[in-house]
Amino acid sequence: MITGGTGSFGKAVLHRLIREDEVARIVVYSRDEKKQHDMRLAFNNPKIQFEIGDVRDERRIMRAMQGVDMVFHAAAMKQVPSCEFFPMEAVQTNIIGTNNVIDAALYHGVDRLVVLSTDKAAYPVNAMGCSKMMMEKLMIARSQAQKPQDPSVMCGVRYGNVLYSRGSVVPLFIDQIQRGSPLTVTHPGMTRFLMPLPEAIDLVLHAIRHGNNGDLFIRKAPAATIGDLAQACLNLFGADNPIKIIGIRAGEKMHETLATEGELARADDQGDYWRIPCDTGQKFDKYYVEGSPELENIRPFDSENTTRLSVAKIEELLRSLPEISSTLE
Repeated sequence: MITGGTGSFGKAVLHRLIREDEVARIVVYSRDEKKQHDMRLAFNNPKIQFEIGDVRDERRIMRAMQGVDMVFHAAAMKQVPSCEFFPMEAVQTNIIGTNNVIDAALYHGVDRLVVLSTDKAAYPVNAMGCSKMMMEKLMIARSQAQKPQDPSVMCGVRYGNVLYSRGSVVPLFIDQIQRGSPLTVTHPGMTRFLMPLPEAIDLVLHAIRHGNNGDLFIRKAPAATIGDLAQACLNLFGADNPIKIIGIRAGEKMHETLATEGELARADDQGDYWRIPCDTGQKFDKYYVEGSPELENIRPFDSENTTRLSVAKIEELLRSLPEISSTLE
């Protein structure tokens, strides 16, 4: 099952999963009937079963998950401004909805559940990040409360901006270029992690295959300044639109964090990924009493201190995206 399966991640992972011989059925669960109809026509594959429903509806997700052995939980409110104006909606979907998904997974004895989170959940300053942080905490707490005989494994992934995903800045820049409008940049020195969608899918599949209860997986992603990203878009299209600086908006940071000091202190380096285990479990003394001296010389992994992409490298990365290449053609 893919919750929020009609979103950018859902459609992309669906392309990957339908090629796997051992995958017999894929449930696309979402509340958008128009997108489901379009996907049904586009994929035209008997493996795919479309289910209309909302993760907020506990009884509906319970029924839809019957017979499922693996869950990708991607359903979420993801837009910072929407969550700032309607924070209880973020709570209902990102926290209570996740709890409903976990309840259904445990009831049906699902083998693996991975929840998708965001860099905004680390040191959160906005409602969206806070709700995603609580989603992570919920997954970790409930996974650690399981009994040894329980079959389900719950883990999570955290990643930054997925290039050309719904609501991301690159489609906005391209639309502004095509309309001849100024490119609206909050602050040219603001940095953000950049990840192509296939790498996000690789991260999730890595977590599904290798995760233990309570694990959180992070990919070591590069970053770019928003100013350089805007310039790379202009260069690709041979455009000379002006850049308009609009200022940092409410709920935004200059730099995002993918892993905190405390997480890196216990992280398992897996090459392209970090696995951050939950080592506290239900041991309250370890959590509240014992300290961690290793934290003194550790810096968080953020978009300011990671590998910084040049404008040329950003152009190369953007050109690899099918949405960009088709638009250029």
